[in-house]
Parts: sequence; C-alpha cells; structure tokens
Amino acid sequence: MSLLQEFDYGTPARPGEATVNLTIDGVAVAVPPGTSVMRAAREAGVDIPSLCATDSLEAFGSCRLCIVEIDGAKGAPASCTTPCGEGMVVRTRSEKVDRLRQGVVELYLSDHPADCMDGACELHAAADTVGLVHVRYGPGHDHQDAEIDASNPYFQFDPKSCIVCSRCVRACDEVQGTLALTIEGRGFESVVSAGGTDFLDSECVSCGACVQACPTTALQEKSVVELGMPTRAVETTCAYCGVGCSFRAELRGDTLVRMVPSKNGGANEGHSCVKGRFAYGYASHPDRVLEPMIRDSFTDPWRTVSWDEAISFTANRLRDIQSRYGQNSIGAITSSRCTNEEVYVVQKMVRAAFGNNNVDTCARVCHSPTGYGLKQTFGESAGTQDFRSVADADVILVIGANPTDAHPVFASRMKRRLRQGAKLLVVDPRHIDLVRTPHIQAEHHLQLAPGTNVAIINAMAHVVVTEGLVDRDFVAARCEGFEDWESFIADESNSPEALEPVTGVPAAEVRAAARLYATAPNAAIYYGLGVTEHSQGSTMVMGMANLAMATGNIGRSGVGVNPLRGQNNVQGSCDMGSFPHELPGYRHVSRDDVRGFYEKLWGVPILPEPGLRIPNMFDSAVDGSFRALFVQGEDVAQSDPNTQHVHAALSSLDLLVVQDLFVNETAKFAHVLLPGTSFLEKDGTFTNAERRINRVRPIMAPRTGKHEWEIVGDIAKAMGYPMHYDSAAQIMDEIALTTPTFANVSFDLLDRVGSVQWPCDDQHPLGTPVMHVEEFTRGKGAFQSTAYVPTKERSTRKYPLILTTGRILSQYNVGAQTRRTANVTWHPEDVLEIHPHDAEVRGIHDGDLVTLASRVGETKLRAVLSERMPVGVCYTTFHHPVSGANVVTTENSDWATNCPEYKVTAVQVALATAPASTVDTAEPAVV
Repeated sequence: MSLLQEFDYGTPARPGEATVNLTIDGVAVAVPPGTSVMRAAREAGVDIPSLCATDSLEAFGSCRLCIVEIDGAKGAPASCTTPCGEGMVVRTRSEKVDRLRQGVVELYLSDHPADCMDGACELHAAADTVGLVHVRYGPGHDHQDAEIDASNPYFQFDPKSCIVCSRCVRACDEVQGTLALTIEGRGFESVVSAGGTDFLDSECVSCGACVQACPTTALQEKSVVELGMPTRAVETTCAYCGVGCSFRAELRGDTLVRMVPSKNGGANEGHSCVKGRFAYGYASHPDRVLEPMIRDSFTDPWRTVSWDEAISFTANRLRDIQSRYGQNSIGAITSSRCTNEEVYVVQKMVRAAFGNNNVDTCARVCHSPTGYGLKQTFGESAGTQDFRSVADADVILVIGANPTDAHPVFASRMKRRLRQGAKLLVVDPRHIDLVRTPHIQAEHHLQLAPGTNVAIINAMAHVVVTEGLVDRDFVAARCEGFEDWESFIADESNSPEALEPVTGVPAAEVRAAARLYATAPNAAIYYGLGVTEHSQGSTMVMGMANLAMATGNIGRSGVGVNPLRGQNNVQGSCDMGSFPHELPGYRHVSRDDVRGFYEKLWGVPILPEPGLRIPNMFDSAVDGSFRALFVQGEDVAQSDPNTQHVHAALSSLDLLVVQDLFVNETAKFAHVLLPGTSFLEKDGTFTNAERRINRVRPIMAPRTGKHEWEIVGDIAKAMGYPMHYDSAAQIMDEIALTTPTFANVSFDLLDRVGSVQWPCDDQHPLGTPVMHVEEFTRGKGAFQSTAYVPTKERSTRKYPLILTTGRILSQYNVGAQTRRTANVTWHPEDVLEIHPHDAEVRGIHDGDLVTLASRVGETKLRAVLSERMPVGVCYTTFHHPVSGANVVTTENSDWATNCPEYKVTAVQVALATAPASTVDTAEPAVV
C-alpha cells in the first residue's frame, strides 16, 4: 500500500449547512458560515500555499504565505484568517500575490538549512510551489549554530530548522491541552521553548502532537532521522488503552518507521499519546518468543519444538486430564488485548472442544461490574455515548478515573470542553491532575475515603430526590421501579450529613456537587476502575445509572454513563462471550433458544449451567478439581490479586498453556508456551470503550508463522473438534451471523466506512453512537436499590493505612509491552506515594526504600512524599513485576462479579533494610 497522505484543509471545518456562496478563481463555492477562504479553496481543489496553517488548529495568520486578493478588500489578506462572505470574489494567484509569496518564502529560507529531509519540509515544498529559484540573501546573523535538543527518547528538536510558526505551541495547547511549549523572545530572538528547559525535563507528555504539527524537520521522530522517510502506510488500531486510537503505521520497505495518528480515526481524530505514538518497539524486542516451547514440569528447562509437536502435546494432555478428572477439569482465560476474532475462537474452543463453560476473561478483574450494573439498569453491558459526546456536556462528573494518565487522548477531548466552559466534578480519594491543571480547575473535588463510593453516590441522589431535582417527566415516561428507589434513597440515612463521617466529604460539598450535576442542561458521568474494583463495584455502577436516570441524563449527546475501559479490547472480549455464564452478545447460557442456535451451528451440545469464574478456577486448582488452564495473552500471576494464592493455583495445575509474546510471570508456571502475535501482525478488530469496532490490519506476516486464532483452531481439531477458518474475516462473518449487535459488521463494511459502533443491525446499519435514545435496551430503565455496605477491609492498629492503586501515563497494565520500550525513561520503577504526615511519623524521607505489608503479603518500593492523597491513604502502580503490588492485595471482591477489590487494602509502611534499589535491572535494553 502506498503512503496514505491525509489531505490538510488548512483550518478546521465549521458545522452547519453550506449557505455562504462565493467564487474562488472562477469556481463557484458554497460553504457553511465561518469557513475560512483557505479551507473553501482547498475543498474546491484550489491549493493555497501555507506554513502556519493546519486543519487540526485554529487559524493563526503568522506566516503570510497564504495571502489572496479579494474584490473590494484592501491589501492581500491571509486566507486562513479571513472568513468567507456572501458574494465574495477571491483570486488566489496574480503577479502581486506571487511576488509577495516569493518574498515570504525567501526570508524564511535565508535562515533555514538547505538539506531538510526530502518530503518532510513544507517550507521547501512551498518554495517549489511559489516558483522561488534562489535566495538572494547571503550569510549573516542566523540560528544555524543552535544545538539540537535530543533529550526526549523518541523525537528531537532542531532549532536550525524552526521557522517559529507556532504550530507546535498551538498543538500543545489546542490538541493536547498540556501547554508545555511557548514562544520566548521577540523578533529575531523568538524561539520555541519547552518552559525554559529541555523537552525531557519539561511538562511535555510526549504525545507527539507538536511533532505532527511541525511543518519542517525542526521537530522530528528519531526513527525518521535514522531510517529515512516512510514510503508506504497501513491503517490499523492501537493496542494499548480502551480509547482505541486509529493510526497509520508508516513503513520504509518492510521496516516500521513511525506510527502517525489518523485524522479519520473516530476515537482520536488525529491525536495520540506517548504509548500509541511511540511505544511500539516491544514488537521487535529480543525478548519475543517466536517458537513454541514445552516442558513436562514447570521446574524443567524449556524445550523448543515445532508447531505440530506443541499442538499435539497440548491436545493430548488436555484430553488425558479430562479423561482422568472429568469434563469440567479444564478451562481458559481470554485476553482483552487480543482481537475479537481471537477471543471468539477461544471461547468457542472451550464450549465446543472442551465441552464446558469454563471460560472467563481478564475483564473479570477490571470491568465486570460495569457489565452487571448497566445490564440490570439499562439492559446493555456497555457505555452509552461516543467520545465526541463530551463536547456537548455542560457538567462532567469523573468518578474513580484518572483520564490524563490512563486515557490521555480522551482526556484531551475532555480538557478542551472544560476550557470552553463546562464544569468539572471529581470524585476520587487522590488529587488527580484534573482537579487542577493548566486552565482547568474542578468545581468540586469530593475526596472520599477509599471504599465509600456507594455512600457518595447515594448522598448525591438523596439531594436530587429531596430537593425536587428529579426529571419526573423522563422518569415517568422511560423508567420503572422509581417509587421504591425514591423511598429508599430519600431516607435520612442516605443524606450527605449522615454519610459525612463515612465518606469524609463535607456534606455541603456533596450537596453543591449534586445540585450542579442535576441542574445542568447536559451532565455526563465518566468512570474507571476506581468504581469497579471494589466490593460494591456493581452496586456503584447501578448507583450512577440511578442518578443519570433520575436527572434525565440519558439518551442524547452530552450525557450518559460512560466506562473508560482500561485495555484495548475489554469491551470486545466481553462482547465475544468470554464470561462463563454468557454466550456472545451477553446472552445467558441457560437460554434454550440461544444454545440451540449455537448447537446447530457448531454441531455440539452446550451446557446450560455457567462454568467457573477466574477466582473459582484458582480455588478449584488449589483443591485439586481443576487441573488444566489455557491462558490467552494475560499475565494473571502479576495482574490478579493475592499473588501468593494465584501462584499456588498455577503451580497446582497438571497443564498450564500460555499464549503470549514473552515469558511473563504466568509463563514461569507453564508447561506450554505458544508464541503470540503483536498488534502489528494481527488481522482482525478491536472494540473500544465507546463500542467502536475498529479494524486491526497487519503490517507484516506473523513472526511466529501462525495467527493466534489459527493455533486455537489447530488445538480444537487435535482434540477431536473440527474448527477451521481461512481468515480472520471469516471469523467476523460468524460473529455477525450469531451476535445480534454485530449483525451487519464485516471487514468489507469496516474497510469502506472506517468504523462502526455496535449495535450495528438492520435498524442501525452504520452503528449507534448514542444508546437508549427513545427507550432503553431492556424497555424501561430499572431503578435499583443501592444500599451502602462497608468493605470488610478495614484499617487496623497493625495495618493502619489504606492502599489504593492506579496507572501512570508512560506505562501500561503489567508493563510487559511498555517496559520493553524507552517509556522506562519516565517510570523505571513503581513507587509508593505516601502523605508527608504518614511518612514523618514513620521516619520515612522522600526516596527511601520502604516495606509495604498487608495481611496477605509484603513488597518493597521507593517512597515518594506527596499530598495527592489524604492522610491515611497511600498509592502505587502495578507496572513492574519486581515490586509486585498484587502481593499485598487481598481476596476481597465485588459481591456480584468477583471483581477484585484492588482499591482498598489495609497496609503498614515501614523503612526497609533491604538493598537500596528496586529497579528491575534484569530488563534487556529498550528499543
């Protein structure tokens, strides 16, 4: 495929109908009001040269290269800053205009290197466009001795090539919202500055927006400098968080040169973060396992074998274990990092080849309460809006989420809306960046005690009900169960005053926040794992749904209840039937009609009883009844709670099969390691947090020689069940045939329209951006009583602090990918954030090595003194196996789904006496 050049219209599009009529170079043009002359011209096929203009940024008008002549107007105005007017007559070329443009370009080139990289410098391209043959100005005072800033591991800044057009500064402002860059000095002394320091030490978050906006080679990827400009591109989807950004993987020959965010990406619209933009080097890391390996015991050394031997070994052992211990003695865990197609075939293998329902997904330990809670209230196990919807929100309620770190591209959307005037409410024990960041400050930060989410949401709902803020017309028309819920929530025990001693949040703050949410024209809820990873995670999801229904904030743009999914395909892995009680499309295995459909298609009976959840699998492995496990792309030994118990379970298995890129912590207990494929080799689809189904296209053949879905099919066949597909497209066709919400989805459709949001059926052939518009999926929205039940995990004299966990921008999940990239520059180790007061009473100073201990285990981390948490609460991440944060997390879990209570663990922190470094020095060099 040739290099996919995205056309730049110079200035952003304006909404509305094309009601303004004008003539450009004799061509009649009609555009919406507010459209610039430059954009109108380019839409009409008339090119106007420019340097400071790009359609991802508002017009700036600094370069003066885009001048035109307009009948009746004085001088030669800049086309980027001039709006089209009715009857306007524009000439983009004339002797005067050409002469002025040549003068502009000549001045720029007089202080610009002549050896800019071909195809990467818009200034040299502009010189060709305006017909500039040579520069008359000789050597003089210039910037050509300026030093390159190569501090950032992924890109460099070369001031010699900078034309001070401000595109990078504006991109950091308008696109990313970090405002890390500025123009310092005046006139000839004007320079781009990263806050007076180098890029690495600045506030820059390495999203790449500045690099993408730069019209010259002043800001350039180091990979391009090293490898040269790419010559072809493939559109694909990022494999990190649940935002699901679209990218152009740009190659030179067969070598990946860079990842460039796609302007046509429905989720990201041309933006990116440091992970998706730059952290793809793990795919070619020397740690990659490229050939199958087996061993009889996990204490034996690995033996590299052929695919045939690995598949035969696996199938024979699985059959043998079932013959000795019964049909239900084996099972599988699917991955939220694999494609829909890869996940679908694993759950099919379990049900058709294993003959049971013992399949679960890593979503069990993150967002299973989302599925349960939204299914009970709305009837659909998914978020309600598309990401664009946030642009219409007047009040944004962020609960238990840290978007700037975990979902940074969506966070940039949110920050743009907040800077336009939307109000922000933050509910979080920690002082996340959104509470106060450049040009943004939350109206209210409800800094609640960990584990009291339900108390806070009930208190807010109590205010809505008792102060007459219910949207009774919406409730009467579209909901049921309101009277019982109203009686429950109006009880004084749910008042902010009664719950203040529980939550630690002043009642006045809760009341003010509730009023602001309830009285907004449009109020939206966005939440993350700080909601779901609790003993009352499902209750809290239902509580948020209750609040949205009571205030009528469902069914239109700018509102809704929106989970921010942690991994790239959490939504998809759930959609595909990965839970032990549900077939694809969230249909219960007890339903005769659903089982009958699959039984006819697959040719085997399907059990009507749910299988084992992940915690049940581990418990049963320890007690000896569960004997074999297939783990697809998940590192449960690092990511799941109570690590000692997980290790005991894995070491008890007669057969552990791991399908992954690396020998991870789980693979250390495995008998079979089947090499997986990176997203650069996958062919399939991911489904993001807004239900958007995106194509994942391979830029290279699988380095392992087999697709992951192909391997699973081979195992099923070797076990006696014929399961063969010719392509991933064929698997999607089966998904569409069997799953109502995917009814019209195919690779052909996605290749044609880009992406769709399920449900994509006959009524909505191109998808459904906003759910529950006229009625809920279940018909009437169902209010649910949400009694607050305190967690069993309490601080004690022995364990007086509460630990909560989360993520950081530069790392991802268990770090298997990002730790094998230069992202370790920013986060080489997990650290423990502890309040200065808590540190002082323990004799702990900033940077000290400390022991973090709970009732189930202990680990060591570096202490960082921080007031981001209240006194009594500490915080860490879980990206590095050497620190193993889940050594201390407990077996407590959500009452409905068994989602672990990662966010509340009673701990003690003390000075450690172990060696001074906890950095994982065993990691290979980054690439």
